[in-house]
Amino acid sequence: MTRNQGLIVGLALLASAAGAGLSLAQDPSNTVVALPPPEAAPPPPVLPAANVPPPEASAPPVAMNSEDDKPDRSAKGNETDAGPPPPPPAPLKRPRYTAAVLQALDKVTAETLRFEAKVGEPVRYKDLVITVHACETNAADEVSSESTAHMDVQYQPDVLPTGAARTARQIYRGWMFANSPGLHPLQHPIYDLWVIACKTPSPAAPTPAGASL
Repeated sequence: MTRNQGLIVGLALLASAAGAGLSLAQDPSNTVVALPPPEAAPPPPVLPAANVPPPEASAPPVAMNSEDDKPDRSAKGNETDAGPPPPPPAPLKRPRYTAAVLQALDKVTAETLRFEAKVGEPVRYKDLVITVHACETNAADEVSSESTAHMDVQYQPDVLPTGAARTARQIYRGWMFANSPGLHPLQHPIYDLWVIACKTPSPAAPTPAGASL
């Protein structure tokens, strides 16, 4: 095939191709059909939250005073304005009485005697001279109930064996306790003495036998 023949064959092929394209364009079956959009992919699964502590809630803003731009704490109250706490109540005073009820014992004769001794007035029991200075009981705010008496006791016999003048010798001074007679007792080889109670004597209380001024 010569060069010219090849050129002619090529032109014929181009012409046939152009005619085929035109026929496809005019064929209604060759129209472009719109396809539906592809289905949306499902969302990814939600994974469980990790053990992460929730964020701390921020503190509410504190209102500011317009005068000095200091925090306004009037809603909570000013604790410094309350002042110091009130002092505790004072303890109640112990009631005091004007007489004490005493009981004496003669260890030689085994005689006992219970009598009253007015506060500030000395009382004699045989060779003892007893002067009660105070007699009181516990206050109402104390737990236990106790009667105590403060007294002086002097040993002063009426007649000495030698016939000399009698002299007084103090053998006791301090507090005696009615409920605890062994706490601060009178220590004497012949006599014993303890407190029974505190009282206010009657106006005409007779002097017991064996006890004299």
